[in-house]
Amino acid sequence: MGKSNSATSIQFSRGIDEPVIPEIRLTRSRDGNTGQAIFLFEQPEALDGESTNDITGMIMIDEEGQLITRDVRARFVNGKPSALEATYVWKSENDFQRFMRFAERYAKSHGMGYSENSGEK
Repeated sequence: MGKSNSATSIQFSRGIDEPVIPEIRLTRSRDGNTGQAIFLFEQPEALDGESTNDITGMIMIDEEGQLITRDVRARFVNGKPSALEATYVWKSENDFQRFMRFAERYAKSHGMGYSENSGEK
C-alpha cells in the first residue's frame, strides 16, 4: 500500500491510501436531509497481509479535512476476505453538500466519471 500521495484519498489505516477505486451508491430521504453513501471495495489492498486488524473505519481526506465512518464490514468468500463495504451517513443538507464536495474531488483526482441517476420516472 502506498503512502498518502494525493490531496484527496480514502484510507482504512491512517496514513495509507487505499488504491482500489470503490463503487459508490447514494441514497437520500424524500426531503433530502438524510441519506447514505455505500462504498464497495472489491479486493482492496487493506485486506492484504496482516493489516486487517488496523481497520477501524474509513477515512475520506480532502483539502477541507476528514470525513470518518466506523461502519465498515468485510465480505468473505471461502473463508477469505474479498471485499470491504463502508457506509457513510449524513443527517443534514450541509453534511450532504460536504460529502458531495469530497466525492467530486475524489472522482476528479482518480480519473472517475460521475453520473446522476435519480431513479425517478
